[in-house]
Amino acid sequence: MHEIVAVGADVFEANRKLAEKNRRLFEKYGVRAFDIMGAIGSGKTTLILRASKLLAEMGYSVGAIAGDVAGDDDYRIFRHAGLVAENINTGKECHLDAHYISHALEKMDLSAIDVLFIENVGNLVCPADFPLGTEKRVVVVSVTEGEDMVRKHPVIFGTADIGVLNKVDLAHLMGVSIERIAEDYRRITGKEMIMTDAKSGKGIDIFIEHLLGRKQ
Repeated sequence: MHEIVAVGADVFEANRKLAEKNRRLFEKYGVRAFDIMGAIGSGKTTLILRASKLLAEMGYSVGAIAGDVAGDDDYRIFRHAGLVAENINTGKECHLDAHYISHALEKMDLSAIDVLFIENVGNLVCPADFPLGTEKRVVVVSVTEGEDMVRKHPVIFGTADIGVLNKVDLAHLMGVSIERIAEDYRRITGKEMIMTDAKSGKGIDIFIEHLLGRKQ
């Protein structure tokens, strides 16, 4: 039993050290990097695209790393939108880790990027334990996933810097209480959740304000 715990501790410590290395690299090049976590279908890709468009209008150069178990669908979407992008396939791994990111960064011209979005593999469990070295971690959940998603996954919401409730315009169709979800998030984190409908662009300006630190 003790040996298994030690092995796990070694994995987390190795990831922590690599994450610190990534963080120093971001700081060296002045890159604002953000880890975007959330389940499949929560709207992470659309949120990144909307935020990237607004950031570009504000004068920022934006890049993205697409993390998926397999395929390059999101990567191609990012490239089509004009973002500097890299793709990571994790195979059987249910999360990105700092090692994956360090290799992706080797392929990117960080001097040409002001803001970097890292779209994590789609789930609300595994990514929580593996920081990537980003400035902030964001968790996205949508009303289509149900009213209980926040309270069912307190660890990832508790460790993230920003929580986003997406697809809020569909709440009445889903019979979901936005207020209940927001209260669950407030109880776990002591913070307010950001409400967005990424497809229409609703709330994206507020999301960016929280990302860049203009609001806390």
